[in-house]
Amino acid sequence: MHGGDIVGMVFFLATGIVIVTYIYFRSKEKQMMIEKGLSYEQMVELLRTKRDPFLLLKLGVLTLFVGLGLGAGFLFSNWTGYEEWIPFCIVTMTGLGFVGGFLLTRKLKNGNGN
Repeated sequence: MHGGDIVGMVFFLATGIVIVTYIYFRSKEKQMMIEKGLSYEQMVELLRTKRDPFLLLKLGVLTLFVGLGLGAGFLFSNWTGYEEWIPFCIVTMTGLGFVGGFLLTRKLKNGNGN
């Protein structure tokens, strides 16, 4: 078994776990709302107000930084000959993407530019 095979299996396994967990907790949330006696209209309004208006912005910033990390990792790997640069750059830039997305949305929510 090659390293790429393991990475692919872990990726699909992790993706499946995330999707199943999301569906499970979403159904639990709806079940709790029903137990509290909320009507359908109240549930729809509550779920609508919970949505994050900056979700796509955060995902875009994160995707941008993951791509930059991947590109930088391959670039440094080719320059130095050490493949360890690839995961290092991906993880580091992903972390920077999360921080950047948080700071950008906080700035936009405050609206004052500080």
